[in-house]
Amino acid sequence: MAECDICGEEINMPYHCKHCGGTYCGDHRLPESHDCPGLDNWEQNGPVFDSGFDTTIDDSSSDQGIASRLGIDTGPGGPLAYFRNNMTFVFLGVMWVTFFLQAVVLAIAGESVHQAMFVLSPENPLFVWTWVTSVFAHGGILHIVFNSIVIYFFGRLVEQYIGSKQFTALFIASGVIAGLAQIAPSLIGEGPLGPGVVGASGAALALMGVLTILNPQLTVYLYFVIPMPIWIITGGTVVISTFLVVFGNPGAGGIAHMAHLVGVLIGLAYGQRVKDRIRTPNQVRFGGGGGPGRGPGGPGGPGGRGPF
Repeated sequence: MAECDICGEEINMPYHCKHCGGTYCGDHRLPESHDCPGLDNWEQNGPVFDSGFDTTIDDSSSDQGIASRLGIDTGPGGPLAYFRNNMTFVFLGVMWVTFFLQAVVLAIAGESVHQAMFVLSPENPLFVWTWVTSVFAHGGILHIVFNSIVIYFFGRLVEQYIGSKQFTALFIASGVIAGLAQIAPSLIGEGPLGPGVVGASGAALALMGVLTILNPQLTVYLYFVIPMPIWIITGGTVVISTFLVVFGNPGAGGIAHMAHLVGVLIGLAYGQRVKDRIRTPNQVRFGGGGGPGRGPGGPGGPGGRGPF
């Protein structure tokens, strides 16, 4: 038996929405019947179907965005179709490509060029490109592996809930702001210049913060073993990071605790902002088997190094 996410009816043969992952009864199976967030990604600005016989239909004035005006096909079969509901994978790909480029630059041009290209440094805060490149750069194989795991599992859910456009803005903005927050004390003269920042942990923890608001009882298997609600992991992250920041050690253990804290807070704030218009499936579980109506199996919380 399963329970409809909208009306709570117990049903033997539930319908599972491929766009949001929800579980619904026959009355709420259609996307428009359960206010599916996937509807926002379809971006239908004109008629759904034009047979060519209705001469009253005129969609020549419809605004389909900058890409369409530049001649780029943004429809389902166009070159940009892959990016719909797949920005999680795009960002993961960019992270690994950037990691490879870091190794090449270090080997060919040396540390100074690598720092100037990829590291958000308090010594050079006006290297504005590093605000973004530092989000996708990482300091070691374990660093990028742990962040990739978190983004792979948490990102897919958040992107389903809020749509690809909002997900993209949230990911980049939270990563940039978290990195800037880490170096801010050095910039305002609160202590000596600290090390630079790299890594997507701020963005990854923002995703965790969003899920904590939208589905606080979501079961997460910490380190693939220990089951617990996501709010406990988020709360523990906030407590530890706050303690270290308040007591003057925001970079303890080579981890950017200020960036972690800011990332989580951004995610919590964003989740609070959108929670009234997002319906989350009530059967999603991290760590269990994937399948209709269930989230993908996966790990628990970040568990890895943050930006440093």
